[in-house]
Amino acid sequence: MTFIRSRTARETMLAGIAAAARFPIADRPQAVGAAIQAFAADPALLDGLDCPCCPDRYVRHLLHSDPEGGYAVVALVWRPGQMSPVHGHKAWCAFAVHQGTLTETWYSPAEDAPQPHSTQLLRPGQGSHGAADPLLIHRLANLSCRTAISIHCYGVGFDRFGSDVNEVHAA
Repeated sequence: MTFIRSRTARETMLAGIAAAARFPIADRPQAVGAAIQAFAADPALLDGLDCPCCPDRYVRHLLHSDPEGGYAVVALVWRPGQMSPVHGHKAWCAFAVHQGTLTETWYSPAEDAPQPHSTQLLRPGQGSHGAADPLLIHRLANLSCRTAISIHCYGVGFDRFGSDVNEVHAA
């Protein structure tokens, strides 16, 4: 007797991301974003994974690293009040909220420091994406009273996250 195990939501999402990561570079962030958003709100998405938070800062947990180093997928865990620095991206990126609510603030470049120009609340299944452009400046923040989790994909290998993902701007 043969048993066929169906894919989990996470496996299906990661397969969709892998396919979207092969799109032409101009279409890639949007395609990867759609692949993430299709599954981000699924309560079972992170079943079986331990994704602890940290009292001092948001934490990245690796979900998948492309064997060729083209992208990596991480779950970010945000305690209330935690936020990213104001930053642009050196690599294409896409993300969606899995749990909780995040606030994304967009900034315009300015001589002294970037200036905020718009804000949006993102709930489970909602997200954003962008090309590799350090002047597409934003900040993510958990301004709620509950822990939030978001799923992110960046167009570099996980081993390059420290140097090749964010370009931090003084706020």
